[in-house]
Amino acid sequence: RIDKIKWVVKHRYKDFSELHECLVNDHGVAKDTLPPKKVIRNKCPNFVEKRREGLEEYLKILLVYLQKTMPREFAKFLDMDKYDILFLLQSMAVNFFNNADSYLQNCNSFKFTPLELYAISQRLPRPCPPLELSETQYDFSHILDFCSQLKDVVIEGNINQKSFLKSSNIIPNELSFEMSVFKNIQKLEVIGVPMGNIYNTGTMRDTLTNLVVNNVGAEHIYDILLPDIIHKQEFTTAHAWGNLTEADFSFNNLKDIDDSIKLLPNVKTLNLVHNKLSDVKKISNLSQLPQLCTLNLSENQFYSCADLHTSLGNIVSLDLSQNFISSLSGISKLYSLESLDVSCNKITDIKEIVHIGSLPCLENIRITGNPLACIVDYRVKVLELFNARANDINLDNEKPTVQELDKVRVLQALRIAKEGIAPSFSNSNSSLFPSLVSSGS
Repeated sequence: RIDKIKWVVKHRYKDFSELHECLVNDHGVAKDTLPPKKVIRNKCPNFVEKRREGLEEYLKILLVYLQKTMPREFAKFLDMDKYDILFLLQSMAVNFFNNADSYLQNCNSFKFTPLELYAISQRLPRPCPPLELSETQYDFSHILDFCSQLKDVVIEGNINQKSFLKSSNIIPNELSFEMSVFKNIQKLEVIGVPMGNIYNTGTMRDTLTNLVVNNVGAEHIYDILLPDIIHKQEFTTAHAWGNLTEADFSFNNLKDIDDSIKLLPNVKTLNLVHNKLSDVKKISNLSQLPQLCTLNLSENQFYSCADLHTSLGNIVSLDLSQNFISSLSGISKLYSLESLDVSCNKITDIKEIVHIGSLPCLENIRITGNPLACIVDYRVKVLELFNARANDINLDNEKPTVQELDKVRVLQALRIAKEGIAPSFSNSNSSLFPSLVSSGS
């Protein structure tokens, strides 16, 4: 136990024996302080309990004797390099002293725990201890140097917000930390760590191009974008993430998109998978993202997509899969749309495809997993509603086969005969229905 922090250490007698040999040879510990080993009846419950008490007393003697010098072997035996800030930082420093170049050259990425970042943050304002002057591999500067060069940082906590760290009473997700040591960070992934734990974003707003925040329980966009601001409703352009082009806020509890989303003026790709969004009106602030072209709204709670064009004027790729949508009428005015995923919804009527059949740029569409996908010749009937562009459509990740296009021509011919009006064909696709084109010449 150190101050308020406590943890449990478990070792076999063999581990004690190896430690004792090291301490006797290198640190002057008396040889007879370790309880002797017993070969006969060493599994007797009474003996095991007496041995445990003896080893605890042995550790207390060592703590008193080695308190000022605290050999690293003894500290590591007590798991102090896992729970104590000083020894944890020294362990990190040695790691970066030996491996920093490899990390930076191979992937320029590193995963930190909340405790590690807490330790760095606690150490920053303190003066250098004398220890670091003589043993350079343990110097805190190795950590600072490595962090300042990192471009890809992952912070992974625990989705269970109140869980303890192994055998200790430390709750990692309650530890606050700052990010100012990451001078050149371009991508940040925060997984299972409340964004409110960050109290100094440093230069992140100016350098980040990709931000991933998953499983942090965020209910508002400003919880994510303004972690170090107390009055989150009072933000200015100075808080904008000007270089951010990709944002992933999936697996949270977002129910709406508040106006702080405009702090991402250059974002092009936005992932909002598995939130609690249910109303198109509550995502209307997406219209304040002029560069947005790819949006993922899958695994939310949408029952309708009415007037979606008012929020997503220039969207190119849209994923609405795994919602509860039954009509595609709200998508009919998304004229820039090239890719649409509405798989695993509640669409039952094949006529709903008419709403997207005239979108001029649409080429990729996924509808599988809807009730209408069980209709006989479902693919043919869907492709037929794209008229002359049927050959260009990639339906459910498959291009139309020759046989399917033949059936499409037949259905189109029957529809033309029934309606008495021939559809218009573009020059590039007129070959889909050559007989009608030639007869009209």
